[in-house]
Amino acid sequence: MAGWIWLRCLFGPNLQRIHRPPDQNRPEARAGRRGWTYQPKSLEKHTDSILGWASALWSLSYYSSPLLLCYLYRKGYICSSKLIPVSQYVGTVLVCLFGIACLRGLGRWRNPDYLQFITILEETRKNHTPSNKKKLACYDFDFFHWPADFSWREVSSPKLSKAGVSLLKPEPRHRGSADSVLSSVRTVPCHVVSYLIAHSFGRRMLYPGSVGLLQKAMRPMLQQGQARLVEEFDGQRNKLVACDGNEIDTMFVDRRRDGGERGKTLVICCEGNAGFYEVGCMNTPLEGGYSVLGWNHPGFAGSTGVPFPQNEANAMDVVIQFAVHKLGFQLSDIIIYAWSIGGFTATWAVMSYPEIRAVVLDASFDDLLPLALKVMPDSWRPLVTHTVRQYMNLNNAEQLCKYQGPVLLIRRTKDEIITTTGPEDIMSNRGNDLLLKLLQFRYPKVMTEEGVRAVRQWLGAQSQLEEASVYSSYEVEDDWCTSVLQSYQTDRETLFPWSVGEDMTLEGRRQLALFLARKYMRNFDTTHCTPLPSSEFQPPWRL
Repeated sequence: MAGWIWLRCLFGPNLQRIHRPPDQNRPEARAGRRGWTYQPKSLEKHTDSILGWASALWSLSYYSSPLLLCYLYRKGYICSSKLIPVSQYVGTVLVCLFGIACLRGLGRWRNPDYLQFITILEETRKNHTPSNKKKLACYDFDFFHWPADFSWREVSSPKLSKAGVSLLKPEPRHRGSADSVLSSVRTVPCHVVSYLIAHSFGRRMLYPGSVGLLQKAMRPMLQQGQARLVEEFDGQRNKLVACDGNEIDTMFVDRRRDGGERGKTLVICCEGNAGFYEVGCMNTPLEGGYSVLGWNHPGFAGSTGVPFPQNEANAMDVVIQFAVHKLGFQLSDIIIYAWSIGGFTATWAVMSYPEIRAVVLDASFDDLLPLALKVMPDSWRPLVTHTVRQYMNLNNAEQLCKYQGPVLLIRRTKDEIITTTGPEDIMSNRGNDLLLKLLQFRYPKVMTEEGVRAVRQWLGAQSQLEEASVYSSYEVEDDWCTSVLQSYQTDRETLFPWSVGEDMTLEGRRQLALFLARKYMRNFDTTHCTPLPSSEFQPPWRL
């Protein structure tokens, strides 16, 4: 029996924090959930430190392996006479590391806190009841070992295809059959290079949060954020299994029991390319009193997989299914809130689930391609275009135009990330293009050449005073614009695109264009990575 327990300690997860003793139940006071960092014994502490350094060196070797292999090849080390002794050294190191792991297991076995934890974990794996889940939730440990709480298989999803949920694909170029075959043969090298770029440094440049070394550096901050969500806000951590097999790490804070109207609304947060729900945009609606569901991209923190568009959409799908079928929210009670690159999964969600109440996009863009071209050499333009369209096609504007509900865009006036020139050139902010594409689709008769020119002038304002000056120079009457839109909505089909403005004067279309632009977009005078205050998070305008 003792040997079996030691084996479980040997192969068990790292324990980081204890939120409260499992036999203690004080839900009435948040202070009662205050926890403490797990204190390993001396043997476990030192052996775990050695294994941690070994893991960090392995990660560093993995990411530098192309350069390392080239260096070894040039020095003549990649040959049988050199590799045999190296393999012996590596084998010796592995045996030593296994011995150290055994000593760590012994140290865990002697720690009563770890023994209690591993017993609860094994019991929960055998019998995943709410009572056992509640006990297990009192511990913060390696999420890989966390039992699954919800799977896409539990609900029938007609949106699934063979590869997962459906995505909008770029339109193929139509050519003759002979030209098509010849072109395919000629472009084989381009396809191969694009694949290698996308699956090596391209994906890591686009989603740096998936890099293991960065996650190791951020681990203390993530653990602190995790503890805050669980202990101060009574957050519930869950593992969801997507249709591609990826495990998605989520955090749910339930405010429905507080009795407020905001608590009955669920805000699902989509983080940026280096954002985690532990320290990301989830805090904004949380401080505003909403029920909040945060999740990490595939490959981020506790989530498995890699963050390609298909995997991202699969993860978003299971998060929505979980919110509806497990948490009990209606789609009409859900608002999607996204920051930066999270706009892709947010726009996919509202495109695929049009019953969702609203979407708020903060510091997001219309299309990835212009931003990718900005950071790559001009000579790489054809290759970058093919790689983005084939493997990283984040077509936010195209997806957003499929949604009929309320939309709010938040533009950072000093944004340095999604501008194609620099933060001083506010007109190069790709949020402008997202707004224009949405308005041109929804109100094509209003967004004529003159209407677009008026909106661009408003977008180019450098301050709130200048913005108000542009608005007043066109003598925009808000009451008149509202009455025009309401009468159109009452008399005609309300699905976009609308033909409102068809028989309107030039001045009327300009007024309406500016009115709509100000309703759909709000400016926030800061940089890209500044957290959005809860006061700036408002539900989108609804006619």
